Amino acid sequence: MGKKLDDMMAALPAKRRARIERRAQELASLKDLRQAVERTQVDLAEALGVGQDTISRLEQRSDMLLSTLRRYVEGMGGKLELVVQFPDRPPVIIGHLAAEKPLPRTSTRGRRASRPSHATM
Repeated sequence: MGKKLDDMMAALPAKRRARIERRAQELASLKDLRQAVERTQVDLAEALGVGQDTISRLEQRSDMLLSTLRRYVEGMGGKLELVVQFPDRPPVIIGHLAAEKPLPRTSTRGRRASRPSHATM
């Protein structure tokens, strides 16, 4: 039976373990996550009902809505959790930030303003 990664990491000296963890965080991109679960961009696009080009663009972005990130992660079979860490407190998991559906935009850009109708008699 193979060894578990957690067991192998625990056996390493603290300095080496910290260095590996820092490097792993640097490499953790959306593409890395997708490849780790052995999914292609096409697979994920089909699961999300979008085109492959949309997945490619998402993987290149550095900033996106939490709801978009949640859908991406769930499309791979994962669960997104937002963890807040403070120096002298235990981590806090924040839930319900990424709504099921993005809120509708309230911008009127591109729409014509409605004009009052003048009835004539």
